[in-house]
Amino acid sequence: MEHLNHLISHYGYWAVAVGCLLEGETLLILAGIAARRGLLALPWVMAVGACAGALSDVTFFAIGRWRGRAVLARWPKLESYRNRLDAGLSRWGPGMIVGVRFMYGMRIAGPILLGTTQLPWHRFIGYNALGAVLWAGLVAGAGWLFGHAAERMLQGVEHAEHWAGLVVVVAAVAFGLWRWWRRRQTPKTGAGAAHASR
Repeated sequence: MEHLNHLISHYGYWAVAVGCLLEGETLLILAGIAARRGLLALPWVMAVGACAGALSDVTFFAIGRWRGRAVLARWPKLESYRNRLDAGLSRWGPGMIVGVRFMYGMRIAGPILLGTTQLPWHRFIGYNALGAVLWAGLVAGAGWLFGHAAERMLQGVEHAEHWAGLVVVVAAVAFGLWRWWRRRQTPKTGAGAAHASR
């Protein structure tokens, strides 16, 4: 366990960066849990997660901008997502750029599809950075809170174990006393019965 803690504390931020360049949510939650245990610093986990997530989305946006047609030809199913994205951009504007990373199935596809639109680079980079900060804060924060809840639960289990142990000890002592009392009562009962039979 000590060796594992050493690895997490020394290489955890690199793992967060690499994980958030791809999908990121699971690893970011685990990093939040590690921060709760004191192995990583939560502000740094959030900062690294936000920077890596934003860089990842800019990369995917660039792929959409320069290779969008080839991507759509290779994965035609993305066209249906593109229609949803266009409708969202028309209705919500910048809010759609911020929120696309929170939409199921759009973590990678969203920035690529945004790159196929007429959205200017500077608008995407600005609102995407805001979305990355919110995303990293919420996901890592959820991991931190989950770690806190797990600690509380484990503490509750430990207290329950102490109480259960006490109950077992009391029950064992009570059972032993009852057997001792029964052994002391049995000869007297037998002697009384023999005296009565005379």
